Amino acid sequence: MNKYEKYTQDQLEELFSNYLMDSWSYSKVSSFARNEKAFEMNYIYNQKSKHSSTSIAGSAYHEALRYFFSNLYEGEVSDIIDCEKQAFEYIDERPAFVWKIQKITPTVEECVKKAYQITSSLIKNFFTEQDTYLSELKEVLAIEKYIDVWLIINGVEIPLPCHMQIDLVIKTIDEKVVVIDHKSKTSFTDEKESVLVIGKQAITYALGYEKSTGTKVDEVWFVENKNSKNKDGSPQLKPIKITLDKNTRRLYEASLYEPLKRMIEAVSNPDYVYMINDYDNLTDLAEIYTFWAKTMIAEVDEFDIKDSKKDMIAKRLKKIRNAEIAGIDPKVIASFRKNAAKFITYDFNNKDMTKSEKIEHLLMTFGIHVQVAHEFKGYSSDTLLLEVGVGTKISTVMARKMDIANALDVASVRISDKLFVYRNKSYVSVEISKKRDQNLFYDEKYLSGMKIPIGIDNFGNVVVWDLENQSTPHVLICGATGSGKSVSLISTISYAKKAGIKNIIIFDPKYEFASLGLQDVEIYSDINDIETMMEMIVEDMNNRVKHGFMQKTLIIFDEFADAVANAKKGNELKIYQDQVVGSYASGLPKMKRVHVDTKNSLEENLRILLQKGRSVGFRVVSATQRASVKVITGDAKVNFPVQICFRVPKEIDSKVVLDESGGESLSGNGDGLIKSPEYLDIVRFQGFYKK
Repeated sequence: MNKYEKYTQDQLEELFSNYLMDSWSYSKVSSFARNEKAFEMNYIYNQKSKHSSTSIAGSAYHEALRYFFSNLYEGEVSDIIDCEKQAFEYIDERPAFVWKIQKITPTVEECVKKAYQITSSLIKNFFTEQDTYLSELKEVLAIEKYIDVWLIINGVEIPLPCHMQIDLVIKTIDEKVVVIDHKSKTSFTDEKESVLVIGKQAITYALGYEKSTGTKVDEVWFVENKNSKNKDGSPQLKPIKITLDKNTRRLYEASLYEPLKRMIEAVSNPDYVYMINDYDNLTDLAEIYTFWAKTMIAEVDEFDIKDSKKDMIAKRLKKIRNAEIAGIDPKVIASFRKNAAKFITYDFNNKDMTKSEKIEHLLMTFGIHVQVAHEFKGYSSDTLLLEVGVGTKISTVMARKMDIANALDVASVRISDKLFVYRNKSYVSVEISKKRDQNLFYDEKYLSGMKIPIGIDNFGNVVVWDLENQSTPHVLICGATGSGKSVSLISTISYAKKAGIKNIIIFDPKYEFASLGLQDVEIYSDINDIETMMEMIVEDMNNRVKHGFMQKTLIIFDEFADAVANAKKGNELKIYQDQVVGSYASGLPKMKRVHVDTKNSLEENLRILLQKGRSVGFRVVSATQRASVKVITGDAKVNFPVQICFRVPKEIDSKVVLDESGGESLSGNGDGLIKSPEYLDIVRFQGFYKK
């Protein structure tokens, strides 16, 4: 057993404080051995390289095989179409800024197209030659198994845990346990060379799986799938099989330990100088040299570094400047960085240009003439208003949305399908997500009468929900975990109380509000209590309608979809009574339970309240994480004229809520979109944060 496994949490924190990273993996070791500066960039400073179409296609192929073998494990057979759907969905979900633009793929659209082609070829090869896997397969033991273990390599206790994700583990017909790694290739690896090199990766996987499960690994296979067709008609799948007997284990552990030891020593020394390998064909040298120049002049906050490592990196940057560039004019370094960046093809992120200049230049390369006329800075996004040249079709700007995002190095941008009018002139509005550097705190100054503040848009306007407006009685809110949905509900409740709403009822099936200590509100979490209270509210509503009584009542229904799913249905709603149906010979009455009526379901009561309650003062906010058409049906949306969407996982989720995309590109933590009769178009806003 590795002694570090026995460490307490405090001891581990002390241990990790001595290293520039908190774990190791085979990919980190191989990166360090090949090019130390690339390792430093990717794993110390977390400045990730962009991915080529071929690389992303390889990951999509892995996703297809994960789906195939997961179904096989469940006893189901997958066809090629289903696997392609899984792979293509993976490609579609890659944000614009991760794609590496190259000469043969000069736009994101071309990158995606090429990735589709390569992925389709890889999957067809697999289905044609799947016996490479299946002919010896007896049982699937694990699929995409994530492992986090402390290992002993070559007899030495490694002071950092090892992280790995194993593609597939099987038991063969002859009872061997085999770890399998899927590899997509443009050309096959020489087998003699691969056995020596890949052995280090094989032993890492084997030791990790054995430590995690207690099961001995007999072999490790690396199954290469070559995407381009072999002219001689030979197989496209080539398995390289590593047998792990006693002697090969010793050899591979020893060969792994040398680069691993050097890497561990390097990351434990904040003064270590990581060398650039100028002959590394797998790394973009211009990118590496640009990064090197950046470390000379940039501050720690310009890198995406974990908080626990920022102090160490800050000290390292300071020492670099003191030791390596003492006496060198910073202008010289900046000039070097600029010159190095010239060799990074099509990567606007490394060019010394503003956002406006990048957009204008990018679109010019496609023959689209625009000028950024106005720029507005918001909390979670910035808005740029584009003045489109005469004779230029607006649709051509819309079609380049992914390329704009790639040029700005963001996941995606939102371009409204309607023109934005500012100072009596029309513009194309482009919204760019960004890392928020300040919070928008709850403040009573934003409240005006019964207009409940929801947030602030990028133009500084307060976005409101008007409780007095009969056309905006109810609100639907959707957002994934961490999107800001719950925080928005809390600020809405607080503003409503300040506006004079005395009667506030919260349905909280996930028990999130009970611990907040909210005063003067009724909270119901148990599903039976929720159903009973909803029946009483509908009865109260009917009495108000009958007697012409009106009073403002705010109902917050959090996670209503879960409540509806768990509520009584069918026979559970039937009402029975004991009735006399005759008499016995003794003269005693003969009784029978008779179905006399059926209660409304929770969903039906909510629908009735939404439709009739607006006229007598009921205002309802319903929130959910699940943006599916089964939850948010067309009929349901009719009853919610105000629709708010915080960040959702997919474009289709945004379309379910708002009838258009955009919600998938939000940055979370209160970055939202609102669709309301009070606004001509969908408005992007930052929600309030209440401590």
